[in-house]
Amino acid sequence: MSSLSQLVAEELGRPVDPRVSDMSQAIAAQHGAAARAVLFYGSCLRSSELEGQMLDFYLIVSSYPAAYGKSWLAPANRLIPPNVFPFEHKGLAAKYAVLSETDFFQLNGPKTLSVSVWARFAQPSRLVWAADERAAAVCVDSVARAAPTLLAAARPMVPDELSDPLQLWREAFALTYSAELRAERGGRAASVVDSDPERYRRFTGPAIEAASLGTLGDGGLLRLEPVSQRHRTSASALWARRRRAGKMLSVLRLMKASGTYAGGIDYLAWKINRHAGTAVEIKPWQGRWPLVGALILLPRLLKRGAIR
Repeated sequence: MSSLSQLVAEELGRPVDPRVSDMSQAIAAQHGAAARAVLFYGSCLRSSELEGQMLDFYLIVSSYPAAYGKSWLAPANRLIPPNVFPFEHKGLAAKYAVLSETDFFQLNGPKTLSVSVWARFAQPSRLVWAADERAAAVCVDSVARAAPTLLAAARPMVPDELSDPLQLWREAFALTYSAELRAERGGRAASVVDSDPERYRRFTGPAIEAASLGTLGDGGLLRLEPVSQRHRTSASALWARRRRAGKMLSVLRLMKASGTYAGGIDYLAWKINRHAGTAVEIKPWQGRWPLVGALILLPRLLKRGAIR
């Protein structure tokens, strides 16, 4: 294993609250033999707060037909990944996203305009359930791709030399946050890094080595391989494409969620209010017609700056 894979394996294997493990087993049971692994990530992992929160999981499956049979959910998950479902278990609320092992590996790598998977798994996560050793190994290999993908994508947007490697991570997450519809206040991307700076310092050297980006010197001085102005210009254009594609993908996922996520518009309002400090209220008709309600609500939220 590479040094980065070893770090990832160690982090994925760290213990979690037993209630999280219990919920992960219940999520896996929803999809029977198709379930391969469950990963826990997000704000609840960072804060260790579970009550009154929405826990975040990814369920990795062998294939979409195996997970859903002949349901429309299988092609929907393949065409606009992932499918997202609400889940409640023993007083805790969660949502889980579904990806196949193949898509999870691919979407943690650089050959996608969507930042959503590699941006999330460049952050801490836990492998809270696995069907077998092979399933666990696939998760390690997939997650180990995320941090190099993130930092390589951000590299042309930063100077060639950084006195603090955390600056690279902050800039990288700021770029990914701008490429999705987000409800968080400004500065959220930096707070992700600042919540566990030593973790990101540990990951810097192995991640930039895996991406062939440069070297981490004594005292934390980060010397990156020089890039040309032409490369910086093309990278800036690529990030503009990622922003357009990411926001469009967010809208498409919202439309799809009207068929997979009962009460999804209520969750949307809850998340926006929690992260953006707003007071969005869902009217009864929006609950009855969530797709129409969400599409009408979206432009108003963008105009008010509640989401970006």
